[in-house]
Amino acid sequence: MCFDLDSSPPIPHIHGGSVGHRDLVLTASDGNEFAAFEATDSGRIGVVVLPDVRGLYRFYEELALRFAEHGYDAVAIDYFGRTAGIGKRDADWDYMPEVRATTLAGVTADVRAAVAHLRSESPDRPVFVVGFCFGGSNSWYMAASDLGLAGAIGFYGNPDREGVPDGAPTVLSIVEDFSCPVLALQGGADPGIPVEMDARFRAAIEEAGVIGEVVVYPEAPHSFFDRKFEQFADESADAWRRVVEFIESNGRPSEPVIATV
Repeated sequence: MCFDLDSSPPIPHIHGGSVGHRDLVLTASDGNEFAAFEATDSGRIGVVVLPDVRGLYRFYEELALRFAEHGYDAVAIDYFGRTAGIGKRDADWDYMPEVRATTLAGVTADVRAAVAHLRSESPDRPVFVVGFCFGGSNSWYMAASDLGLAGAIGFYGNPDREGVPDGAPTVLSIVEDFSCPVLALQGGADPGIPVEMDARFRAAIEEAGVIGEVVVYPEAPHSFFDRKFEQFADESADAWRRVVEFIESNGRPSEPVIATV
């Protein structure tokens, strides 16, 4: 799990907004029902939030709310509807067996359903994916899908992980298949993702001619994007600024794209 259960996104809370929110149950093309959380402000841009290995919990619901407060409709999804159901889970639930049971096809189908939900009334709406850790890598997998995304953002995702979700190649091996711009926000002191790996990801993006950027914060650890990590407040603020700038610069509507479920 990337974040503690009492962690919060280090994003300024905007008071007095008219953000709406609700729990959802979405249905993927294979019939899978999975839990999601939606926060809306009638924004012209949509964001699908892809959590870490624990799936949907409070941090990502808070993150969806912060996106909506800043003008982006957001849907945070859970990965484990096929194996763990749609109910709320205890703080100490054993999530790793569920992570190992995920498949790339299943994650893609669930993200497709979330994208379709965000585009249900505006088929040409720009939609981004934003993921963390397990979700960071999943975000880049979605960049190589046919979802018609406007961009894919990953925080401390592993570009050289293979087989989790089941059937997933390394991100490094599919960079040429990216069909949208990508942004990577990495911790330079992350022992699981050495800076040499980030450099390889950056080089692969440049070689493929993909619009993308790999940003490494030299002293930041894995999961630095956390209000509790006050010593990394500057890095978190810069990362959030880059997220907003990336969305704004790549969020212009293009030809209508309909994601079916």
